[in-house]
Amino acid sequence: MKKKWLWIGGMMGILILIASFAIGSRLKIVSDLAEMKEELIVLKNKVWEVEFSKELDAQSINSQTVYVLDQEGKKQPVDLLLAKDQKTVVIHPPNDGYNVKSPHYSLTFTKGIKAKSGSNLINTVEAKFTVMETLPTIESREKLNAYFKKLLKEERTFFTGRDMAVSEESSSDKSAADSAQGGFSETNVQVEGIDEADQVKTDGTHIYKISEGKVQIIKAVPAGKMAVDSVLPFSHSFSPYQLFLEGNQLVVIGHSFKEMRKSQGKSAADLMIAPAFQSTKAIVYNIQNKQQPQLVRKIEMEGSLLASRLMDGKVYMVTSHYPEIWILERNKEADLRPRYSDSAENKDLQVIDYNKIEYFPDSKHAHYTNIAVMDLQEPKSKLGLTTYLGSGNELFMSKNNLYLAIANYEDAALTAGRGFSPNTSIYKFSINGRNVEFQSSTDIKGTVLNQFSMDEYKGNFRVVTTKGQAWDNQNPSSNNLYILDENLKQIGKLEDLAKGERIYSARFMNDRIYMVTFKETDPLFVIDGSNSEKPVVLGELKIPGFSNYLHPLDENHLIGFGHNTKVMSGKGEGNQPIITTEGVKISLFDVRDTTNPIEKNTEIIGGRGTYTPLNHDHKALLVHKEKNVFAFPITVYQNAKGSQFESQYEFQGAYVYKIDARDGIQLQTKITHQDENAIYEEWENTIERLIYIGDQIYSISPKRIDAYHLDEFTKTGEIKLD
Repeated sequence: MKKKWLWIGGMMGILILIASFAIGSRLKIVSDLAEMKEELIVLKNKVWEVEFSKELDAQSINSQTVYVLDQEGKKQPVDLLLAKDQKTVVIHPPNDGYNVKSPHYSLTFTKGIKAKSGSNLINTVEAKFTVMETLPTIESREKLNAYFKKLLKEERTFFTGRDMAVSEESSSDKSAADSAQGGFSETNVQVEGIDEADQVKTDGTHIYKISEGKVQIIKAVPAGKMAVDSVLPFSHSFSPYQLFLEGNQLVVIGHSFKEMRKSQGKSAADLMIAPAFQSTKAIVYNIQNKQQPQLVRKIEMEGSLLASRLMDGKVYMVTSHYPEIWILERNKEADLRPRYSDSAENKDLQVIDYNKIEYFPDSKHAHYTNIAVMDLQEPKSKLGLTTYLGSGNELFMSKNNLYLAIANYEDAALTAGRGFSPNTSIYKFSINGRNVEFQSSTDIKGTVLNQFSMDEYKGNFRVVTTKGQAWDNQNPSSNNLYILDENLKQIGKLEDLAKGERIYSARFMNDRIYMVTFKETDPLFVIDGSNSEKPVVLGELKIPGFSNYLHPLDENHLIGFGHNTKVMSGKGEGNQPIITTEGVKISLFDVRDTTNPIEKNTEIIGGRGTYTPLNHDHKALLVHKEKNVFAFPITVYQNAKGSQFESQYEFQGAYVYKIDARDGIQLQTKITHQDENAIYEEWENTIERLIYIGDQIYSISPKRIDAYHLDEFTKTGEIKLD
């Protein structure tokens, strides 16, 4: 009898294993859509991308097996597409989007969908959704807190963000320009006419710099008589790190922190607010009198600065704020709206009205994005302020639009086992003076590297992305170009470039698009984007090293700044090669023959450990177009003799080059503020920026400014700073 039961038990175990294997091998939807119980809210141009567990039989994807019904039960004219991975079904909306006057729809996947292996979809899946013309608003505390509580419960969701944007020439501007006699340098920016904040600015007579929590205003002309005109001190709770200069106004942007006043020993949860106020603060000064600057205005936005821009006399600041949602575990009625203050309106902290907080329906992020617009030409004018529930990683701004890109890491976490490979949501906002309004959104495959991965050209938005991870051999990375129309509808693309590599830099130059990828070598891709619907790769160049930043010299030449590399045979698992950086590399690319780009000249500075802030911050580059002068700060190390990995400090300062198409890359001089016997970098004498005024080039460190003639590079002046 015992043997009989053992036999029966064994057979039951086998049957269970067989059933489990059969169920596990069945076709199923692996996207969130299969688990959705509630009706989703989406925008009318929503593109659905639904992933399955197996490669699909393309013939089974048709209007009978995948369809969208309106609330009257009528099929909608959607376009179906099976993606290259053969696992993802893409459902594009009708040409004019879904009808918001009849907003309730259902998306259905029937059991008629088949895998290539022959198995059918386990169950019919239906997802209900409601479409809206534009972004919905939060409306109430109950609705906002319910949103946050839901996120608190989803343990596998994790939040991303960055808690860690033509006036007439005044008489003073004119006098400054005249005194420079040859102009003066401006910050190296991505889009001409749109300024980017930096730690140093000049107006042609004075240098404005941030150092050790203060802003120094230095009279720089004549170079032999430099003097400090004034210093702007700040309290310990404010840390300045960016400047804008507009006519007679200086804008100081920084991080501010202060603890909220406690009331009778109550906790933050009892007070229903966060215990501290961390904000981005902008302070505006009138600097017509450089020796006595006058405070004009202060604004504060809760959260950390994502990006800032200055255009047509208006400062655009984009902040990201992650509220202390844990407070809801103790106080369900806590007020978690973002706060702000504006001295032109009210000195006290104010909260954003619930009816003015819009949210991105597809987002699962707890962060707020605040976009503040301050008009410097009208210092008492009302602050333009828009608030969205949803975040951003990178920003691109054109003359008419602002784009936010956010990587959807929480969706990538749900696809564990199939490669960590987040996609990106793009949000487009129109700019009209102080008004910033949401226009449209879309999702694209992969993630963007930085602001130079995005561009707007002839009304179209262009973006390059990396999908996947270069170190993932099972699911190798690939790189893509997407071209979207004014409504962010995809009209052209290039996918699966440089498999197993990732993007290190990109540059859009009208019809041409340049992209650098890297894993062991540096392929420079030359792409023709003149036909937005059919971009094509014209040429490719493979060389050692990589470029972190690409800068146009002229329409047929490109300068790459990055690192040289060395590839050594691997000794670890899989015998993977070891790649080390071997000095800072400058490359001059000749792209006159777009099908055969060449590296015309190259310069390698130092050995292992050599670095320049230019590799991650394009604003560290000084460019003098008329003289073809390019200069940047650098710290140089040389490889130690007899050692494979050790290096020794040699130099900190700046290298000044002349780079042109005829003569190539020519070193003009080296500038340093370090003691000649220094055996390591002295931070107080570390050159951080270079500027030029007229025929003088100025090297700037925390404790010193030196001036040199731009032609002979003879020293013409210096000032030591306290």
